[in-house]
Amino acid sequence: MLSMLRRMLPDTQSVSKRERLRASAGALMGVLLTGFLGSLAIGLDPALPALIAPMGASAVLLFAVPASPLAQPWSILGGNTTAAIVGVTASLLVADPFVAAALAISIAIGSMMTLRCLHPPSGAIALTAVLGGPTIHDLGYAFVIWPVLGNSLALLALALIFNNVTGRRYPHRVKLAPVDHGTKDPAPIQRIGFSSEDLDEVLKEYDEFLDIDRDDLEAILRRTELRSYRRRAGDLDCDSFMSRDVIAVSPVTSLRKAQKLMHSHHIKALPVINHRKEVVGIVTQTDLFGKVDWADRPEGFLARVRMAISGTVAPRGLVSRIMTTPVKTVRPETPLAEAIIMFAENGLHYLPVVTADNTLTGILSQSDVLVAMLTDVNEI
Repeated sequence: MLSMLRRMLPDTQSVSKRERLRASAGALMGVLLTGFLGSLAIGLDPALPALIAPMGASAVLLFAVPASPLAQPWSILGGNTTAAIVGVTASLLVADPFVAAALAISIAIGSMMTLRCLHPPSGAIALTAVLGGPTIHDLGYAFVIWPVLGNSLALLALALIFNNVTGRRYPHRVKLAPVDHGTKDPAPIQRIGFSSEDLDEVLKEYDEFLDIDRDDLEAILRRTELRSYRRRAGDLDCDSFMSRDVIAVSPVTSLRKAQKLMHSHHIKALPVINHRKEVVGIVTQTDLFGKVDWADRPEGFLARVRMAISGTVAPRGLVSRIMTTPVKTVRPETPLAEAIIMFAENGLHYLPVVTADNTLTGILSQSDVLVAMLTDVNEI
């Protein structure tokens, strides 16, 4: 009996107490303020409901699972509005309330899927338009404007504010992997395991609506592959392969000096540190050629590039003008596989290695990682 009950439980991932509290607080504030704003909007007219029940279901999606495709702004606005129009129309054209309700929910689902605004609480809105009683029926199509659209806009606005303030990007967007060179080659993370086209074909074959963003699904699968590599990579850490004698500059170092350091030491990146040796940025060869304004120099572009490479001339200005900040860093004890994940997901070529107090202690390059991987293979 107990085993059968356990099989009935959904196989969902657990979340932290903090996330449960965040979602609950968001729903509390969202529904409370939506009801308050609704009461202000309708004034003293008792014929208009300030808040309708389906908003409670919308709050579950907007605050508990804001990354869901079902919880995005077009889903709530388009879904609720479409369902309300369908529900009101069904109630006006079909006398039998149960037949009207069945038609309303079925047509609403088909319409929302066609318009890509599927939102489960909208089903309840379609039924409310049919079965809501004389008060709702007397509103006619005005029901679409208030309370449906009014409540939806208020709850959505509160979800936008609350989710972003509490660290949940909303509307949900997946951070796309960078393309390194603007060529036809895919980004590094997309060269691991399956291709994006493989995933698209599988989803077509699956032919069911999945309550997860397609890009989220791809990101999860790719991170799973990278984590799998980390598990297989053993105990290698950044400290074992980083360069320790690091050439660094300060924010007030001239660009001319930074370019000469790169040229004389045959390196392509310089960590930027303050007077306490804390890492505050990084400047790369790409920054020198991509962010510096060469327009005020009299020489031709190709001549300027040749002179910069030879070290005979460098652009004017300070490192602080072009450095990347904040900069992604790793610790000496960071597993090498973690660094590989950072290289792959962010399109990086260099990672400064810092101590617990952000003091520069080394630098890790993609070449160092390649040596480490070859070393690991030889030992196996």
